[in-house]
Amino acid sequence: MKNILASRWGIIVVGALIGILATLLQKLGNPANMGICVACFERDIAGAIGLHRAAVVQYMRPEIIGFVLGAFVAALLSREYRPRAGSAPIVRFILGVFAMIGALVFLGCPWRAVLRLAGGDLNAILGLAGLTFGIWIGTLFLRGGYDLGRTQSTYASVGLLLPLTMLGFLTLLFLHPQIPGEPKNDILFYSVKGPGAMHAALFISLGIGLIVGILAQRSRFCTMGAIRDLVLFRQTHLLGGFLALLVFAFLSNLVLGQFSAGFENQPVAHTLHVWNFAGMALAGLAFCLAGGCPGRQLFLSGEGDGDAAVFVLGMIVGAGISHNFGMASSPSGIGLHGVEAVFVGLAVCLFIGFTMRKKIA
Repeated sequence: MKNILASRWGIIVVGALIGILATLLQKLGNPANMGICVACFERDIAGAIGLHRAAVVQYMRPEIIGFVLGAFVAALLSREYRPRAGSAPIVRFILGVFAMIGALVFLGCPWRAVLRLAGGDLNAILGLAGLTFGIWIGTLFLRGGYDLGRTQSTYASVGLLLPLTMLGFLTLLFLHPQIPGEPKNDILFYSVKGPGAMHAALFISLGIGLIVGILAQRSRFCTMGAIRDLVLFRQTHLLGGFLALLVFAFLSNLVLGQFSAGFENQPVAHTLHVWNFAGMALAGLAFCLAGGCPGRQLFLSGEGDGDAAVFVLGMIVGAGISHNFGMASSPSGIGLHGVEAVFVGLAVCLFIGFTMRKKIA
């Protein structure tokens, strides 16, 4: 059977649906301009399991769980589930760590950058420009022979480990719900104020996460890939979904009364333009070197890609590092050590790009 969602119009429809669902999640309780943010939500999960102690960003986000499990179900039903791994796992983990550090300097992943712009946050223009610049640098390495090596088929258990981990997180969420007004039960941490305390109802978040996971796995939706393919191959297939996400999120925000244009006083954002650009440049370079945006890495892990799962775990650990060592930004500005983190991250990514080439350009 032909995969209609992977067609040019199919991916446009998927992008439009994600834009609409993301703004609905915002209306139903998720933070403003953060209906869906893979980096922010993985950061909240890191807080929920105690990898950091930033009390305002701790919640076991069902959307992330739904992304992985939805992609897993879609891959099984379409016979695209293929356990595979073995392609430079330590490099992918480190890239995941620095991708998260860069995203938290900006305060959002590529998905949230688009949603912030669709909600009127003009600071996102700098973030998207930085993302594009970082991906462009990554394409220079790709042209020069950069390669993480061959991924090979492996044991079924390898591909199942991240979906099972997400199922375990979901079980914890059901068995250990938040005690009203308390920041911790016997297992999980919960925010009682701030972005972590803002969320749609569990089953709504999980249901939308499952839908997005299914749609994105079938369509190959990827925000980083859209920019990479445009720069590297002059292909616009994935770009259609990227632009549809922006347009339909913007229209939905207008309908729902969630649009407010400007640089100042935007939700969970800062106006330090240089670091909005630089943070996303680091993230974009890391995403390009790893082969996918944070959402795409979740969907790949759902269809059995153990290397993508390592990148996801790197991002979650990176969230803990960011907050524990003062690298993450806040609405008041960049973190105490955010500047150094960006420079170190760029140096590490450039080192990886230059040293992992099969031929010299």
